[in-house]
Amino acid sequence: MLERVLEYLQIEPTGVYLDATVGLGGHAGAIARQLSSGRLFASDRDPDSLQQAVTRMAGCTATVYFSLGPFSTLVTRYGALGWGPAHGLLADLGVNRYQLTDPERGFSLQADGPLDMRMDRSGGETAADLVNYMPEKALAELIYRLGEERRSRHIARAIVRARPIRSTLHLARVVEQAAPRTGKIHPATQTFMALRLAVNGELDELAALLEQAPRLVRPGGRVVILTFMSLEDRMVKQSFMRLARRGQAQILTRHVIRPAAEEVARNPSARSAKLRAIEILRADSYGDAGESFESYFPGGPGGRGSGG
Repeated sequence: MLERVLEYLQIEPTGVYLDATVGLGGHAGAIARQLSSGRLFASDRDPDSLQQAVTRMAGCTATVYFSLGPFSTLVTRYGALGWGPAHGLLADLGVNRYQLTDPERGFSLQADGPLDMRMDRSGGETAADLVNYMPEKALAELIYRLGEERRSRHIARAIVRARPIRSTLHLARVVEQAAPRTGKIHPATQTFMALRLAVNGELDELAALLEQAPRLVRPGGRVVILTFMSLEDRMVKQSFMRLARRGQAQILTRHVIRPAAEEVARNPSARSAKLRAIEILRADSYGDAGESFESYFPGGPGGRGSGG
């Protein structure tokens, strides 16, 4: 959805922009090419991806500052430059191609590899730690809440019985046996998604980004967010609506923007993308910096939860 992203950002050649998820540099490169004396802050929490973006954008003539870190430190890292509020902020919440195609990262169902799933592999729990040591009830709740998987109890029970889970394909087989395929999507997809979100604290990080947006972007500036999961999209939608009710932003996408059929045909992974955008009207903060995703989705397995 590159063209729609650029359309909603309304790039000014002399403006300042933040790409909060630079990935391999696709969107960032397109933004930079439209800048003359403008500047781009390119951030990512995955050091491997960020290094690839640095290499790919080596010939860029615009001023680009690359920064490593999660959303929760974005205000601090960006603010240290003294560039002032930006003209636009972009966050593409999808997993990038490198992460999906490298078996060593543990994100993919298509090739065997270690159950890692960390965006930053320098520390923290891995997906293997969760599936092999988390109590069954807690694992079922995690899969239900973050994966919106209604068969979470059966899956968690099967995982516990099959321990130790040794690799990505081992986990995929265990889940498929516990919850057989009912459609085109692999039955382990939602379980993998839940584990990835948990390992990286992604929804808490998204909550932090949404809280910081009115402090990062100047009045008249744009915030554009691409999501690929209903949990993320719901958080973005509700946050944007709160800002609009408080007179802090104008919603530019009354209805979510989806990729055109031609793009999906070229790139099937884009089929679940959703774009939402706002224009900031008043650049002050809202909410609590420590707000967590649980405030958006009360309940758990068997309760009202996030799948209702």
